[in-house]
Amino acid sequence: MTGPELEVSDQLGRGLLSTMRSLLVLGQLMTESSGERQILELAMTAVPSLARCRVASLEPGEHAGLDRTTTGNGPVGGPVEVSGAAWGWGYPLGSPPGRFGVLVVAADEEPTSEEQFLLRALAQQTGAALANRHLHAQELAAAEELSEVNERLRGSLGALERSIEIHDRLTAVAVSGEGRDGIARAVHELTGLPVAIEDRYGNLKAWAGPQRPEPYPKDSARRREDLLRRARASNRPIREGGSLIALAHPQGDVLGVISLVDPGGQAGEHDVMALEHGATILAMELARVRSLAESELRVRRDLVDELLNGTEEESALARAAALGYDLQRPHRVVLVEGGRGSIGIDALFQAVRIAARDEGAGSLLVARGSQVVLLADRESDWEALRQSIIRGLGGASVRLAVGEECGAVSDFPQSFRQSRLALQLMRSAEWSDQAVRFDDLGVYRLLVGAEDLGEVERFIQRWIGSLLEYDEKRNSELVRTLMHYLQHVGNYVATAGSLIVHRNTLKYRLQRIRQISGLDLSDPEVFFNLQLATRAWQTLTALRSGPAS
Repeated sequence: MTGPELEVSDQLGRGLLSTMRSLLVLGQLMTESSGERQILELAMTAVPSLARCRVASLEPGEHAGLDRTTTGNGPVGGPVEVSGAAWGWGYPLGSPPGRFGVLVVAADEEPTSEEQFLLRALAQQTGAALANRHLHAQELAAAEELSEVNERLRGSLGALERSIEIHDRLTAVAVSGEGRDGIARAVHELTGLPVAIEDRYGNLKAWAGPQRPEPYPKDSARRREDLLRRARASNRPIREGGSLIALAHPQGDVLGVISLVDPGGQAGEHDVMALEHGATILAMELARVRSLAESELRVRRDLVDELLNGTEEESALARAAALGYDLQRPHRVVLVEGGRGSIGIDALFQAVRIAARDEGAGSLLVARGSQVVLLADRESDWEALRQSIIRGLGGASVRLAVGEECGAVSDFPQSFRQSRLALQLMRSAEWSDQAVRFDDLGVYRLLVGAEDLGEVERFIQRWIGSLLEYDEKRNSELVRTLMHYLQHVGNYVATAGSLIVHRNTLKYRLQRIRQISGLDLSDPEVFFNLQLATRAWQTLTALRSGPAS
């Protein structure tokens, strides 16, 4: 992502937060509106400013039009067929869903998840405002008809004032950006009860109030999923043990849980209201945080991809600086892949990330296909890094290759190519899984740098061409046998062990090699040239095999 694109991403994040703030202000205006008509007009006017949609219809009345949706009276509504539109959705107003009607919106294409979240929030705000207006109208009617209920009316007005107080307090938290801690404090102050905010898995993220348990209890995964299932099925907070539980789940995806610790069951209607509104504000906050995290991850991935493929230096340095990363230190491109056996890329990525952090190797890394690329910003004990990755994977086999040092942004593609080549050599030469630096490849490195690969090919043909031709025709392994024999400096026992063959089989193959090539393997000069030829063949094989996916 370029510098301007990063600036646009930041502007989008700020725009989303600004829109949510405006939505909260709109909800307050609705609450203070003089009648239902004005509330509905405010809702209809707001739709185009929240999403690329238009209002198809706004049908007031209990359960109006809900038979047109696929989800009945569910809290998120459902799709609606609208003439001339590619996408339509009906959002129920009020609780239970549809009590005050349905807001139907249409668009030429499906809005983004953020836009759908804002539309749903608008429907919730409209329903809440209609509910408040409906309650207020009932109170006024009762006051006009029965003078003896004045005292009850004052109590109802007090409840309304309490609702507005709850709304205003939590709206202020959302606007000020106090985060999870601020939301927990606000709900605690409004209810007088301890408040806990947990992530989806039950890990405590914020606490407000006395008597915080140490250690904080955590349910088993099965029990947690059962709790989330029951909470999703309910339209209101549910009681679990000594707590009231509400979910923060924009678009139905549970991001967190907020609960009132109420073992005595003393929470009243307004406490439940504060909890529900706190869950709405928490959903907005967690959605914002997740969006920012995903944006940063995309920026990191794009930066690494462009460095490896070659990019303009000034732009790369600017984007790295925006991430708080110093790209002007010397780096090496490190490539990690699973060895024998299969390793999931997610597990490999996490193991490399943790090992790189623990070994101080670097923090800029991405997954590419079945491999993980790490831009290491300091010299490390590469074998120690590999062993740390292996421990993180529970003992799985891992290969690690390191390119030459990058002194400038323009050096990254070359270092990446070198690390890929080192991995290819490990495979073609059948080396054991290990950490290999391109700097340490010796003659292989010279062969890679040869300007005339045709000359290298002719050298290979001169010394082992007949064996390669024999292997291709007979599907035999004479060149592979010779390669292991030369690597073990003519040691029969070690060669047979590495090939996993009987010594008599090895002797037969060596005899065939002598017969076909006409070479004396005991001649030191022949031995040296055969070593060079087999390594040249391994190098060309690695170069021609291309990058691993």
